[in-house]
Amino acid sequence: MNTKLKCLLLDDELPGLTYLKMLCEQLPDLEVVKAFNNPNIFLKEASKLDFDICILDIEMPEMNGLQIANLLNGKPVIFATAYKDYAAEAFDLNAIDYIRKPIKIDRLKQAVDKAKKHIGSSKELNHKTYIQLNTNKGKAILFFDKIAYIKASETDSRDKVARLFDKEEFVLKNITFDKLTELLPTSDFCRVNKKEILSIKAVQVFSFDKITTNLISEHGKNIKLSLSENYRNEFLQKVKI
Repeated sequence: MNTKLKCLLLDDELPGLTYLKMLCEQLPDLEVVKAFNNPNIFLKEASKLDFDICILDIEMPEMNGLQIANLLNGKPVIFATAYKDYAAEAFDLNAIDYIRKPIKIDRLKQAVDKAKKHIGSSKELNHKTYIQLNTNKGKAILFFDKIAYIKASETDSRDKVARLFDKEEFVLKNITFDKLTELLPTSDFCRVNKKEILSIKAVQVFSFDKITTNLISEHGKNIKLSLSENYRNEFLQKVKI
């Protein structure tokens, strides 16, 4: 990537926010789009702004940085915090990096370089039209526009079952949902519960906690999936509600 990363900053303490913004402005690969000291205002405005990455504090009143990261529709996040207790939770959210305060510019640059590499890889992925995976039928090439949904295998939790729009099924061998989420285009697929990933193209109607797909079961009825609370916000953003 040769262009600058567009960045949003969030820290509820103004001195810390001012210092972080100053450091960011010294990095030639980074452009600060806007800095916020209020989590609620950040969430209201973030959806209207063009940005590539967020640098978030964690300990904040009303809503912490981990909760906010969950609502950012997969945008890369760097956490900057004085606390070490949240590191495991941060990386569970696939955070790019976790920087301890007081922040040093060399450490911030290291995190930004990791973000550039991650975003560059993601953009390359978005130009691909298929994935190649080990399946029960051998090494298979699965085109993204042919995949309807992926569910956990009922016989082996390490495996997943991919159903295509033409009703053909493949057992994907020994692969996690987290890995599949990395491999699939983020704009076209969404995790809807702990056991299923759905193509947005397969959505027919949905409610607060249920999705009716345009896929027909062996009994001749539309397949329905549960929409869990943990994935609801991301799903609603992807169907542009």
